[in-house]
Amino acid sequence: MTAPRNLLSLGPRRANLAIAAVALILGILVVGQLRGQSNVPGLSALSAQELTLLIANLNDHNDQLRDEVATLDQQAAALQAATANGQTTVGSLQSDLARIKAWSGAIGITGPGIVISIRGPIAGDGIEDLLNELGNAGAEAVAVADVRIVPGVVVAGAAGDLSVENTALGDVFEIRAIGSPEILLGTLTRAGGIVSQLGVAYPDARISVSPLDSVAIPATDRNLISSHGRPRL
Repeated sequence: MTAPRNLLSLGPRRANLAIAAVALILGILVVGQLRGQSNVPGLSALSAQELTLLIANLNDHNDQLRDEVATLDQQAAALQAATANGQTTVGSLQSDLARIKAWSGAIGITGPGIVISIRGPIAGDGIEDLLNELGNAGAEAVAVADVRIVPGVVVAGAAGDLSVENTALGDVFEIRAIGSPEILLGTLTRAGGIVSQLGVAYPDARISVSPLDSVAIPATDRNLISSHGRPRL
């Protein structure tokens, strides 16, 4: 097996040529690397003062970005709250409008309540006292026969000749009221209450009160728009 020979064993001339070739290659590589670094200056070319300024600028920019993110988060939260409030407000207004319509008589309603059956002659004043007692007991809606009781509607006439809204009632008719059945029944039929008073004043009449789970009250036929007043917004 032949031992490897180094550059010196090749002779002085060949050795010099090999060294020169290696030096040329290394020189070309070094020059290329230096030219590449000169075209793309790096952080190593900056002074300590320049590096400090660069870091400060980066920190300021990061702070600005954080502030912008916080501002956007606040705006998003405000928009979500506004949307939620808008939906809640609309729902609340719709609910309030429905209650106002029901209370005013503009729409018919159904709910628990009582039915008062009247048989026999009672004067209009007696029926009005009964209706007032229903209102004091918390009745939310009342109808005499099929006529909704709203402001301006009056049951009038002598005993046996009653009428409401130009409709004759006769001696047999019903009064329906929506509200707590227990409270309405207890208020009307308590000892010394309006039913007892009417029984004494009109001995030929019979009044019975029955609680029901569902009572239907129709809407009024009256025009509820004020003739003189106008709403102010």
